[in-house]
Amino acid sequence: MTRYGMAIDTKRCSACNNCSITCKVENNLPDGMWWSTARTEGGDHRYVPGGTYPDNLYMTYYTMSCQHCDNPACVSVCPTTATYRRTEDGIVATDYAECIGCLLCVEACPYDVRVYLDAPPEFQLDFAVGDADVEPIPELVATKCTFCVHRIDRGELPVCIEICQAQARCFGDFDDPGSDLSKLLASREHYQLLTEKGTSPNLYYLT
Repeated sequence: MTRYGMAIDTKRCSACNNCSITCKVENNLPDGMWWSTARTEGGDHRYVPGGTYPDNLYMTYYTMSCQHCDNPACVSVCPTTATYRRTEDGIVATDYAECIGCLLCVEACPYDVRVYLDAPPEFQLDFAVGDADVEPIPELVATKCTFCVHRIDRGELPVCIEICQAQARCFGDFDDPGSDLSKLLASREHYQLLTEKGTSPNLYYLT
């Protein structure tokens, strides 16, 4: 059994957004759509620390995307099984042909990472970019990060892993104790987001 997941090193992440931009290009995402975004843990705005000046300031960065949960809320509410968890590797995927645009998955996701395309997609360029194996996104469907399943199915890593200049990301198989990901989590303090929601997310944040 394979169970894919990812770790984000908050000590290395600088919120450069290279992963977000590369994800957008790789997956030919329409204008206004992002599957991954960099966040600041600190003040009320990006790149703004929290705390009090000058001695008690704090600020860390992390990226937010689909958590590819073991118990995904989006799957449990989908009336057509358009959103489903792949049995071979645990990746949460979406079958656009089955999606009816009911928005139940968007409302159910506690991470607010599902995106609904409510109009024909528009692009800055008049030709498609990204990987030829990426399925085009039609209108009136809910989308999200796919862990770059088109690359994984070819034996490659998600594009955000390869582009991260700070090497703040690690991808691998949680069920393989010898994987780099499993070894990293065994050696570092870490946390998951919104574990109280019972979703069992497969993105970990290293501290």
